[in-house]
Amino acid sequence: MPEKLLEVKHLKKYFNQGKPDMVKAIDDVTFDIYQGETLGLVGESGCGKSTTGRTIIRLYEATGGQVLYRGQDIHKIKSKKALRELNKKMQMIFQDPYASLNPRMKVADIIAEGIDIHGIAKSNTERMARVYELLETVGLNREHANRFPHEFSGGQRQRIGIARALAVNPEFIIADEPISALDVSIQAQVVNLLKRLQKEHGLTYLFIAHDLSMVKYISDRIGVMYFGKLVELAPSDELYKNPIHPYTRSLLSSIPLPDPDAERNRKRIQYDPKSHQYTEEDQLKMREVRPGHFVYCSEKEFYQYRQNIE
Repeated sequence: MPEKLLEVKHLKKYFNQGKPDMVKAIDDVTFDIYQGETLGLVGESGCGKSTTGRTIIRLYEATGGQVLYRGQDIHKIKSKKALRELNKKMQMIFQDPYASLNPRMKVADIIAEGIDIHGIAKSNTERMARVYELLETVGLNREHANRFPHEFSGGQRQRIGIARALAVNPEFIIADEPISALDVSIQAQVVNLLKRLQKEHGLTYLFIAHDLSMVKYISDRIGVMYFGKLVELAPSDELYKNPIHPYTRSLLSSIPLPDPDAERNRKRIQYDPKSHQYTEEDQLKMREVRPGHFVYCSEKEFYQYRQNIE
């Protein structure tokens, strides 16, 4: 079995804490990511999936809980040197390829930013050789190095963002909705590129998205988030064939079908959160309903789900 690369334990991130308008963006989320796998994180806008990614990589400080990377608690690291070393191992690809690249910097300098910060290249020749190599790795060419971001399409900009993330040889990449701002025709190219890079470099991904069909294609396991809670976690095929939580079933029922007749007759499942009325005695938590298939539920629901499966 692959080793655990990342452990997220009871993670919480609250905004405006202690105020009347406090938002529990992440509320007691727990999951593991194993070396070499892709964990997909899905849910509708505002469910807390992007905040989860940003809190893991410490763009946001956690309100509570732990994020362990190879057993080390990320949010307890104090020294700048240790943080810089961690940032070398963990990188992020951002959602908006237009906003995430500095428009005043040439592509070579954007990609080499991490190389410069971590002192990876010993000379300018070595630095540029690495930039050219990265451009070719992501399907661009060395002539692109002297251009500015505005001279590229959205798909090309995202490739530059991926090259920048790869520049420091990371082990783990958080891809925060990396394809949502791109045309459908370009999305598959970027996802195929990520899959190829994972195979070639042994990368581990947290792939955050709301497009369920694309998440299934790239992910080994999928976690479903709803209003700051992780409500279901299962292997990709298992989640699609046997969704258990009503919210997951609702999400899957909304995926369009390529067959017009089937699409016309398809029944969408509406999720009503009011159908779940819990008390403190219900002790809601993630429970293993099938091997490797976890659902956030009460003990009573757990036995009901198990009964339905049998």
